[in-house]
Amino acid sequence: MFLEQSDLQAIWLTLRLASMVTGILLLLGTPIAWWLARSRSWFKGPIGAVVALPLVLPPSVLGFYMLLAMGPNGPVGWLTKAVGLGNLPFTFWGLVLGSVFYSFPFMVQPLQNAFEAVGDRPLEVAATLGASRLDAFFSIVLPLSRRGFFTASILTFAHTVGEFGVVLMIGGNIPGATRVASVQIYDHVEALEYASAHRMAAVMLVFSFLVLLALYAWRSDTQKRG
Repeated sequence: MFLEQSDLQAIWLTLRLASMVTGILLLLGTPIAWWLARSRSWFKGPIGAVVALPLVLPPSVLGFYMLLAMGPNGPVGWLTKAVGLGNLPFTFWGLVLGSVFYSFPFMVQPLQNAFEAVGDRPLEVAATLGASRLDAFFSIVLPLSRRGFFTASILTFAHTVGEFGVVLMIGGNIPGATRVASVQIYDHVEALEYASAHRMAAVMLVFSFLVLLALYAWRSDTQKRG
């Protein structure tokens, strides 16, 4: 068999994690990106900096503070215990929460750019025709921003698939629960199983290439149509 059973398990867990994170960030990132694109508040700068922080912050640093926050004495850990969810570190849902924070800018920034590209004119025309802000957003902004949504979703999904430092700090290395593809490759290398590591890495390399190829092909096609 080309891949071992543990490899397939890790790949499935990774795809499940990336899908859930992308869906959650679509719901959370859209209103934040819209506010950043439209607001003139003084808070726009600090909030934008917080959103972009994972781009420059070492993953181990973010993972460490997320681990403390989700621990028994952390604010997130206290809240999850209070509602009966227990502790999140070294669980799949801990990986989801950590990945949401780590992939936030990959969802928000493309959406913000897409919303800013729409401009004020279409919304002003919609307002003169009696459309509410909510109607204008769904009937005008979303269709005009579809390329941004596609780009943001692909980048968020691919970035989550490639995570290592954050997921290792928060989730550890539990087979079937928190051992994602990147950690599985690390395990193969650490055990000097270079052939298995090569096969696993090759699969992830091809996957990443095909995802980015599809993204660039779609963007090129939409630009031609535009």
